[in-house]
Amino acid sequence: MSQKVLLNAKELNIILHRLACQLIENHNDFSNTVLIGLQPRGKFLANRLAEMLRTNYKIKNIKLGHLDITFYRDDFRRGEKILEANTTEIDFIVEDKNIVFIDDVLYTGRSIRAALTAIQSFGRPNEIELLTLIDRRFSRHLPIQPNYRGRQVDAINEEKVKVNWVENEGEDSVYLINS
Repeated sequence: MSQKVLLNAKELNIILHRLACQLIENHNDFSNTVLIGLQPRGKFLANRLAEMLRTNYKIKNIKLGHLDITFYRDDFRRGEKILEANTTEIDFIVEDKNIVFIDDVLYTGRSIRAALTAIQSFGRPNEIELLTLIDRRFSRHLPIQPNYRGRQVDAINEEKVKVNWVENEGEDSVYLINS
């Protein structure tokens, strides 16, 4: 197994600032916009972006939630691996709000399809956008594209993209892993 560094901590930080600025450009003061990180790995990116918007860009009213999509996935109960549910933390109304789903890697699009179904339990949003750190653009099974992307990666199916966060793995980095 070999791995190649796609993004180091400095490059990742530059991309996060660019994504934050793009969000500000489209959502101004976030008065009608909520950020929702998809569990499990999108929550790290969502938390980081929300904190950056608050501290670096002085956006005061950021509403941040985390959505668990485990039981909405189309592969739920299909394999031998038992899926573990995460917590959903949405303590605000999503009805008529602009939602930005946030996930670390967009691969087949199935997680986003599950998130679209899951969010309906909380109300009917006005609009839903997708922000992803890594877009594996040639691997889509569903016609889903991000509104905001950190970086496009052309990885073949045997390769994996692994996003590491200081909060979880002790470093900020993105690797392309060939198994």
